[in-house]
Amino acid sequence: MSAVTVLGAGAWGTTMAQVLVDAGNDVLIWGRSQEIVDEINNEHTNARYLHDIVLPSNLAATSDVEAAFKHSNKYVLAVPAQTLRQNLTAWRPLISPDATLISTLKGIEVSTFMRMTEVLHDVLDSDPEKLAIVTGPNLANELILRQPAGAVVASSSPALALEVQKLFAAPYYRVYLSHDVIGCEMAGAVKSVIALAVGMAVGMGLGENTQAMLITRGLNEVARLGAAHGADPLSAAGLAGMGDLVASCSSPLSRNRSFGEALGYGGTMEYARSHVTKTIEGVASAGAVVEIAHRVGVEVPIIEAVADVVRGSISPLQAMQRLMEISIRAEEFIK
Repeated sequence: MSAVTVLGAGAWGTTMAQVLVDAGNDVLIWGRSQEIVDEINNEHTNARYLHDIVLPSNLAATSDVEAAFKHSNKYVLAVPAQTLRQNLTAWRPLISPDATLISTLKGIEVSTFMRMTEVLHDVLDSDPEKLAIVTGPNLANELILRQPAGAVVASSSPALALEVQKLFAAPYYRVYLSHDVIGCEMAGAVKSVIALAVGMAVGMGLGENTQAMLITRGLNEVARLGAAHGADPLSAAGLAGMGDLVASCSSPLSRNRSFGEALGYGGTMEYARSHVTKTIEGVASAGAVVEIAHRVGVEVPIIEAVADVVRGSISPLQAMQRLMEISIRAEEFIK
């Protein structure tokens, strides 16, 4: 049994904590809300995020950040991506020098265009050999029900990847190993933007042909963007790439897909925001992903169209029209 601290008591953090408990670990989850912490400890539920799900009785929670960091030297990060830098800055004095940091965050920091592991290194000067990510097609509302799922743990350290794989080895959670941190992390961030595009198509009443086109061409953009940063092309074809993309684009449980659907139906960001109030990472990072692509000279027409819709410069209908008019040559796969 290993002691593990999960930082974040939302739907995803609580779900990750349950997986870790089911894998036989001693887990303490940290959250800001004393009300949620008390509910997890006393009622074994987190109704605000996970409705009537009954959590393991041996899953403990705390709002005391010092207690959370004293519990272990293995920290699973499950806070919103755009708050990571702020949180790390506050936590830095409490983080053990030999800490293992496991990011489950999917996004690009808007202010710096950094991936989450780059933010970790920037704030903490962390040794890459002590950093890992866990990513893949994992919708919290399904995984919390212990439905079979797969994921990828990626680290530049094979030994750490194996250690993290064992930490998460619950009977229903199959974790594969990867060395490709850049490819897996980039795919996890970019898929949120593609899911917005697919959601818009659904909201506009467009069918499976359109959705399939957006998913497959979106995967092409994920693969080319990863390749331009030195990623392993196989990562785009695996759970971190295609797997996560399909789950996020196809399921109504996906926040990005749901927001995109409201956007496509209502036609404006104001309408979508009034109907989907949760944090939507694809909305936050769409512009940043476009900037990253432009820096390495990669054409990403779907991502660019979504970013323009999010910015309010075009409508979802205009985005779709633009995608159908773009030169085929600009979308050729770079081998």
